[in-house]
Amino acid sequence: RRRQGGRAQSFDQPALAALLGGQGQCNTQGDHTTMTRTIQQLFDLQGKTALVTGGSRGLGLQMAHALGEAGARIMLSSRKAADLEEATAELQAAGIDARWIAADCAKEADIERLGRETLERMGDIDILVNNAGATWGAPAEDHPLDAWDKVMNLNVRGYFLLSQYVAKHSMIARKRGSILNVASIAGLGGNPVGMQTIAYNTSKGAVINFTRALAGEWGRYGIRVNAICPGFFPSKMTKGLLQALGEDKLRAHAPLNRLGDDEDLKGLSVLLASDAGKHITGQYVAVDGGVSALVGG
Repeated sequence: RRRQGGRAQSFDQPALAALLGGQGQCNTQGDHTTMTRTIQQLFDLQGKTALVTGGSRGLGLQMAHALGEAGARIMLSSRKAADLEEATAELQAAGIDARWIAADCAKEADIERLGRETLERMGDIDILVNNAGATWGAPAEDHPLDAWDKVMNLNVRGYFLLSQYVAKHSMIARKRGSILNVASIAGLGGNPVGMQTIAYNTSKGAVINFTRALAGEWGRYGIRVNAICPGFFPSKMTKGLLQALGEDKLRAHAPLNRLGDDEDLKGLSVLLASDAGKHITGQYVAVDGGVSALVGG
């Protein structure tokens, strides 16, 4: 309904849909008409900018592909420039607008520089993917303290510092944003025999509750915070562990009888980053073939 020449003019739903470009569904309640978006529109990330840490390979690069394929511009970060150049070229070859900044997310100065340069080069950050991480294998009774600190500084402290910077300098004032924290099913419990990663498990458990606490605090700013908990995915980080435990054994332990692959984080990443997930915050989702659903070994 609109006013024309001093009187109200009404449109039926098909006419209004045609007027607005024929997309979406019209819902009329009283004098108010709204458009319900299509599933394609809800998942569309055109015009959005995503910063992805640990983005030069593995799960981070997979998530960068997903967000870029949905239309987002991508800023990749990791420690090594050569890896970033290769990953950025891969994204660009796929038609994705991608750039990179080398930074160590265990260092406060690097985190601040990463946030500042991303804002200077790409404008506001709509999506932050905290994925940079480290692990260390050792029996708990002999675990080196410096290795414990290395894992905690990158996997927990780094997530907090970068989230804080991006929120303060971009998301809070605009009352919107999506933060995706990459946790792990290792944060949901203990380990199978042969997997001795006490610091990593502890850090990922912390990431899950960090996610919930931050979602509760920043919801009033329109910032959604969620966590993804991958299971076993072949990667450079997990190569030694998969060899030690045996890929066939790990597959057999999963109800779906498989390990994760280069597609398995894509759908969830875009759901949580886009308006398709606008009513989802403070959640963690395991992507593990069903491993975490089992009780006992």
